[in-house]
Amino acid sequence: MGEVSFKVQDSISGRRESALRKYQRMVVGSERWGDLIGYELSTLLVSRLPGALGLVLRGLVYPRLLGEVGAGAAFGTALTLRHPHKIRIGAGVMIDDNAVLDAKGDGNRGITVAPGCFVGRNTILTCKDGDIELGARTDVGANCMIMAGAPVRLGQDVLIGAYSYLVGGGNYDLKRTDVPINRSQPAGSARGIRIGDDVWIGTHAVVLDGVAIGDGSVVAAGSIVTRDVPPRAIVAGAPARVTGTRPERGELTGSAASPSREEGVQRPD
Repeated sequence: MGEVSFKVQDSISGRRESALRKYQRMVVGSERWGDLIGYELSTLLVSRLPGALGLVLRGLVYPRLLGEVGAGAAFGTALTLRHPHKIRIGAGVMIDDNAVLDAKGDGNRGITVAPGCFVGRNTILTCKDGDIELGARTDVGANCMIMAGAPVRLGQDVLIGAYSYLVGGGNYDLKRTDVPINRSQPAGSARGIRIGDDVWIGTHAVVLDGVAIGDGSVVAAGSIVTRDVPPRAIVAGAPARVTGTRPERGELTGSAASPSREEGVQRPD
């Protein structure tokens, strides 16, 4: 019988401890009372405060709560922050309303958002013991989900359309019937996702674990990416296949410089 991976259920069940202690470990990421009080006060007093006043106060309070916050970072209303000390936000970053930044994990580094990034409304960045890194000036559209059971790393100037899903992990061993499916992922089976610079992922796309997407590539709307994508390739379909190639940097040709709908590419949001 092989190893079974760590699951959230394992961390909250079977322990003789209070609901408050579980909350501290799962949400705050610390069992120190000072950290709990600081987290609760920030959530109670500024998280849902609307308008410019709320924006200003979050800009003052969140640098004390998060691991790092750069100058000019802005935070929308009703954000969900878990293990906030493992969340690092660069200068000029904008996190829109109702986003979730969940850096949960026992041995991970958490979430790093480089300067100039935008994280759209209702988007979820969630670590499942993995790390999430967004490169400089990356734009993640509304209602996306990035899950990291293993490292998920996005390069610079990446554009991700609304309702897209990047899942680092989530591989289950269907041959095992001795344990339920949601507990049968072999330890170490997740490989993560790596996305290069200047990549455009269209709306409703799905990128599965183990995929590397090369610099300058385009993923058409609605595609499911199950294998590596070469640099400057245009891919479409389920599973996604190469349908074209973008020119080298500095070259401009009419059709290649602006992919058409016939190639399966649409605006990402």
